[in-house]
Amino acid sequence: MAINEEDIENHESRERGVQEPLLVPREKDQAGKDEGTDKGRPWMVYFSTFVAVCGSYEFGTCAGYSSPTQDAIVEELSLSTAEYSVFGSILTFGAMIGAITGGPIADFVGRKWTMRMASAFCAAGWLAIYFAEGALALDIGRLATGYGMGVFSYVVPIFIAEITPKNLRGALTAVNQLMICAGVSVSFIIGTVLAWRVLALIGLIPCAVLLIGLFLIPESPRWLAKTGREKEFEAALQKLRGKDADISEEAAEIQDYIETLQRLPKASMLDLFQRRYLSSVIIGVGLMVVQQFGGINGVCFYTSNIFEEAGFSSSVGTITYAILQVIVTAIGAALVDRAGRKPLLLISGTGLVLGCIITALSFFLKVYDLAADAVPILAVTGILLSYT
Repeated sequence: MAINEEDIENHESRERGVQEPLLVPREKDQAGKDEGTDKGRPWMVYFSTFVAVCGSYEFGTCAGYSSPTQDAIVEELSLSTAEYSVFGSILTFGAMIGAITGGPIADFVGRKWTMRMASAFCAAGWLAIYFAEGALALDIGRLATGYGMGVFSYVVPIFIAEITPKNLRGALTAVNQLMICAGVSVSFIIGTVLAWRVLALIGLIPCAVLLIGLFLIPESPRWLAKTGREKEFEAALQKLRGKDADISEEAAEIQDYIETLQRLPKASMLDLFQRRYLSSVIIGVGLMVVQQFGGINGVCFYTSNIFEEAGFSSSVGTITYAILQVIVTAIGAALVDRAGRKPLLLISGTGLVLGCIITALSFFLKVYDLAADAVPILAVTGILLSYT
C-alpha cells in the first residue's frame, strides 16, 4: 500500500525526459560541501520525520492488535470464531478505502491535514474498541482504525520524501517501514501482558504525539509550491533547511519541476494500458498483488492462535516473531540500496514460499496425527521463515 521515495524519483526521472535539464548539478565549495545543505544539521527534517513516522507506528499498532488479544476478546464478549474473524479482517477493508482516498485528500487539503484526519479516525476507532460490548462496536472501531491506517500508508512516505534533501531521502523513508514493524512488534509483546482494552488505549498515544507534533513542523514545501503558495513554500523550505541555509537553488529546482508538471498533458488510467507500458504495469502491479496473496497479513493478525493450534507457547512464539520483524526490516532497509531490489525480492519470495510450505506441512502432520513432536517446531520455523 505504501508509496516510497523510489516511486517519486522514478516519476521525476521520467518527467525530466520532457524538459532537460530539470535539475542542474550544484556547485561545490572549496570544502567539498553542497551549498544547498550547508550550514547546520537539518534537525527540523529529522524532527518532522519523527512526527510523521508516528503515523507509521500507528499503522503497526493497528495491524498488530488482533493477534495477542484474540483469546481475551472472544472470552469476554462471547464472540464466535466467525465474528472474531470479521473483526480481524475488516481492518484491511478500511485500509483499502483509506489508501484509495488518501491521495486525493492529501492533494486537496495538504499532507499535514491529511495526517490529522487519519489520526482522528484511528483515535475514534480505538475508543470504539475500548468501550465495545459487542461485535458491532468492535467492527466499527476496527474499520475506522483500518481507514486511518490506509491513509497513513500513503501520506507518511510521501510527506517524508517531499521534505527531505536527496542525500537523506533514502535513509529517512526507510524509517517508515521500520516503524510499521516496530508498532506491530510492540503490540505483540505488550499485548501478552496487558488487557485488550488497555492495549486499545495505548494505541491512542502515537495519535496524540502526531497531532501535537504537527503544530510544530512545516507543511510539505512541494505541496505548497504546487498549490501556488509561494511565500509559505519558501518559509517552509527555509525552516526545514535551517535559517542560515541558502535555499534559492533548491527552491528554483522545485518551482521548475512543478511548472514542468503543469505544462504536461494530464495522464489517465487508460494510459497505463498502452503497449509500451504493459510489461512495466504487469510486473509492478503483479508483484504487489502476489505479495498480498502470500498471506503474511493473515499470519500477522492471528499469530498467537496459530502458535497455540500448533502446540507451541503463544507468548514465546509471538515475542520471537515480533523481535524478528524489526531485525529483518532493519537489515532490509540497510541493504536495499547496496544489494538492489531484485535480489532482495528473490530472497524474500523464496523465504515466503518455503515458510508457507513448512507451515502447511506442520498442520498436515497435526491433522493426521503424524510426527506430533515435530509439529510445533515446523510451525514456528515456517512462520518465522515466511516473514524473513
